[in-house]
Amino acid sequence: MILGIAISSRCEGCITFHIHDALKAGASRQKILETISVAILMSGGPSQAYGSIVLEALEQFEKTVA
Repeated sequence: MILGIAISSRCEGCITFHIHDALKAGASRQKILETISVAILMSGGPSQAYGSIVLEALEQFEKTVA
């Protein structure tokens, strides 16, 4: 949930922190993609732009976070 709020509030630092922690806590790629979708539904276009930041961070962190 907090990742969705970070996307909606357009906080890049928060997005990075929370995506890292979500992966460490065991969140699946699918759950993170759903979170991006909900944030876009709730906040519109600006969240869509920040959703791409989440996807980029997700790809980077999936390689390093176990």
